[in-house]
Amino acid sequence: MTEQTPAPDIGGIAKEVLAISAISLLLSIMLLGMKTLDRPSGLELQMRWDLVLAAVLSTGVGRVALILRRLRRMAALHALLLGAAVCGYVELALRFRELKNASGEPDRWIGLQLSDHPLFVIGLFVGVVVIACVSAPKTWSAQRRQDEETPGFGEKIKQIYLANTRNIGILGLAFFVALPLVFNDRADRALIDLATLVLIYVMLGWGLNIVVGLAGLLDLGYVAFYAVGAYSYALLAIYYDLSFWLCLPLAGLFAATFGIILGFPVLRLRGDYLAIVTLGFGEIIRVVLLNWYDFTGGPDGISSIPRPSFFGLAEFTRRAQEGVTAFHDLFGIDFDSMHRVTFLYYLILILALLTNWFTMRIRRLPVGRAWEALREDEIACRSLGINPTNTKLSAFAIGAMFGGFAGAFFATRQGFISPESFTFIESAVILAVVVLGGMGSQIGVVLAAVIMIGLPEWFRQLEEYRMLLFGGGMFAIMIWKPRGLLAFRDPTLLLHGKHTAGEGARK
Repeated sequence: MTEQTPAPDIGGIAKEVLAISAISLLLSIMLLGMKTLDRPSGLELQMRWDLVLAAVLSTGVGRVALILRRLRRMAALHALLLGAAVCGYVELALRFRELKNASGEPDRWIGLQLSDHPLFVIGLFVGVVVIACVSAPKTWSAQRRQDEETPGFGEKIKQIYLANTRNIGILGLAFFVALPLVFNDRADRALIDLATLVLIYVMLGWGLNIVVGLAGLLDLGYVAFYAVGAYSYALLAIYYDLSFWLCLPLAGLFAATFGIILGFPVLRLRGDYLAIVTLGFGEIIRVVLLNWYDFTGGPDGISSIPRPSFFGLAEFTRRAQEGVTAFHDLFGIDFDSMHRVTFLYYLILILALLTNWFTMRIRRLPVGRAWEALREDEIACRSLGINPTNTKLSAFAIGAMFGGFAGAFFATRQGFISPESFTFIESAVILAVVVLGGMGSQIGVVLAAVIMIGLPEWFRQLEEYRMLLFGGGMFAIMIWKPRGLLAFRDPTLLLHGKHTAGEGARK
């Protein structure tokens, strides 16, 4: 006889959902519901109740989804998520139509002729919830036994990923290499610029992955090394007229020096205390750059930063100066402004690939294994005769070096830098890329950079809605994949041949 599981407490669930929705209502009225408009008669306060309603409904749907997941009501959960996706799609379609009508463009994006009234969305939501409740099984012990006997979707994804890691890397590399070759028109310049920005954060994520993912040292001030690299190149190029190719290794050297300077004060710190000190270090660098006006330009920043040449052989100009060869003259082709954009794209791609290659190689060396030992247990690391001081300093220095390289590229690509480009939010974004992708996972960093940097920029036309979608996506990923998108990976050193860590433990 099958054991019946007690029915869930409907009253308790309703109270929980109502309490969360009430909190969401109070917060959304202040954060989303009020907007100030600049009118000829003065400032005018406009209430946006549609956004408040959307926030409350989204919060309620999210809480119901978490409760269904906790109760293992998978059929109801899937129906609820499907309904929420349909409602979100309809709402976004209506928003797109409003934006297009406001700009005077014809509504060709989607042919929905639905009412803008919020009762439509509410009715669709209620209908989906009713269907979900009807389709939910009354007992879920059989579903639980089936989940225990068969591998879940996440386990299947893990097996596929581990079996095809090299192939996935090759496909990703082929995609990034072929991107400028396929989209090489001037109309596609925005796409190449966006891909270049994504690759900058991929390189920064791989550099921070050495400190956080491999050595286990929580660094909230990584943007400081990014700023040191950028300002090192800008100042050396302007005051000493040095080329980019000579300043690039110097920028990495200066950033690594600052990494060692940061490493000494935090040798005895762990966890939250380490994070607070690194956060303070990042703010110190920003404040120094902001106030040392005679040296860094202060809040005015540094402009007219020289652009890189084609390996010192040619310049990307239409009319080259006397004694200088133009890029299009060197290869006998017509001038195109896309030449510089494409070259900068491939340059950051090469720098990112060098960062990845170096990280993968050094992980197999004694210093890389010392990082992983330090991450797992510092006391055991000391007992094995590993020097934690040298291990921490090497992690900070090498991770900072790659941050300096990325900063130098950022400066030469932008042509202008200021302290506003190196705020704490940049450190938070870089750290989020590492954590979201899965600490220690190289491919995960790429995937997270595309999601966190590429998608919000791609949907910039949605205005503030893009950040709502972005935050909701981040929240969902951290709920369902708290260790990151691709947190699973084989250990660097296997004691019993090529098998999983679980099999090794059983043997």
